[in-house]
Amino acid sequence: MRALVTGASGFVGPHLMSFLASSGDDALGVDSKDGPDLLDAEGWRDLAEDAQPDVMYHLAGWSDVGASWKQPREAFRANAEGTLNVLEAARSAKVERVVVVSSADVYGIASPASLPLTEKAPVQPRSPYGASKVASEALARQAFRGWGLDVVIARPFNHIGPGQSDRFVAPAFAAKIAEAERVGGGKVTHGDLSPERDFTDVRDVVSAYRLLATEGRPGATYNICSSRAVSMSDILRQLVSLSSADISTEPDPDKIRPVEVPVLRGSHDRLTADTGWEPTIALADTLSDVLADFRDRIAPAADATDQSS
Repeated sequence: MRALVTGASGFVGPHLMSFLASSGDDALGVDSKDGPDLLDAEGWRDLAEDAQPDVMYHLAGWSDVGASWKQPREAFRANAEGTLNVLEAARSAKVERVVVVSSADVYGIASPASLPLTEKAPVQPRSPYGASKVASEALARQAFRGWGLDVVIARPFNHIGPGQSDRFVAPAFAAKIAEAERVGGGKVTHGDLSPERDFTDVRDVVSAYRLLATEGRPGATYNICSSRAVSMSDILRQLVSLSSADISTEPDPDKIRPVEVPVLRGSHDRLTADTGWEPTIALADTLSDVLADFRDRIAPAADATDQSS
């Protein structure tokens, strides 16, 4: 199967590219450095027509929920207009299937009685990022219903793993812990630790994406999640417990978001029923890998600093 992956150099992209290769697929990955800008409709059309993929995985876009509050217009254009450009390109190139990656942030604040969230739950985003993803989904459904383009929408909940930016909460904790280990101890600052999130290992997430490309129902939306909610305080506690360094924790008011979703937990029943997918990697193993990743990142930087001193 020939695949075109947008956003291939981001956090998820390299994991997907690796998984596709191990599955025997011929995958072409593009990002902002070697591919069109998301707002370049003609560039995407030319790329898709030249590549002639069987499936397109659309991962590219704005991914920072917190930063979307300061740059809502940029987030919206990247995720909505960018998705429209990719869909139009897929239509022009007669791509057999497009997997559009949305986000569980479209659900917004859910009542405890509504959990776990299924794909039938109402979308009520509380951040500019979430609103931009709702718009991208609407465009994907229009492409399916109006153009007859074979589109499947993926709604991943929080996913973590090696390679993730420390702009996100779990890797941010891991980065601070790894640095504290290097200097013999230190402090990890944090925002609100009460929210609970549904975490899935990125390596399980990309296996779901490929299954959606081969087994998902055209026009359908699928949650990708573990169906288990874990508090941010527990994530921090587990990461600190993996270290032997003397590490303290302290709240930082600047890390508090204007609006926070208290609990987000999904159901992957539809995905499992249609594709057989189940999460396979335990959260404890994921967190251990995330911390090991930041230890590896920090060590070369520390060596370079020492040598230049």
